[in-house]
Amino acid sequence: MENDKRKLTEKELKRKEHFEKLNSEMQQKGYKITNMIIDIRQANCLGPLSMLPFMAIIFWIYYTVNGFDLEGISLGFAVVFFLSILCLTILHELIHGITWGIFAKNHLYSIDFGIIWSTLSPYCTCSEPLKKWQYLLGAAMPTFVLGGGIAAVAVITNQLLLFFLSEFMILSGGGDF
Repeated sequence: MENDKRKLTEKELKRKEHFEKLNSEMQQKGYKITNMIIDIRQANCLGPLSMLPFMAIIFWIYYTVNGFDLEGISLGFAVVFFLSILCLTILHELIHGITWGIFAKNHLYSIDFGIIWSTLSPYCTCSEPLKKWQYLLGAAMPTFVLGGGIAAVAVITNQLLLFFLSEFMILSGGGDF
């Protein structure tokens, strides 16, 4: 596992140092550590698998209400889909940050964004401790809003592009889940 470690950026090293200091202070106050971290490779494998039931439910609802007309899929459709994914990925991380920022004492000043380029994994972090429910809500919000919200609009409007985007956003929420 030691060989799997990547070199942290200067910004990440500062964040890690801050976390370790905060962690130590909290332990001195009586808090206990429960390590629930999985590495990025596990998250990239297990996350999507955990989202398959939710994707199946959305698929069933969309198909039951609208059926599928795949004739509208074209090169333009694929280009719009790809560009939309890029925009929605940024929005996904912003939703994490906004939600956690609402609960953090220093609000958005406690939020940091970045990309782990070796795995093409965007991320959002909060430098303050949050209550468990606050953290979990912030972790789940992008999937609720972008997965569930877009799915609802796709079903109502019978828009196949929105359906595919919602499925992708649910799938991409797997790492958070």
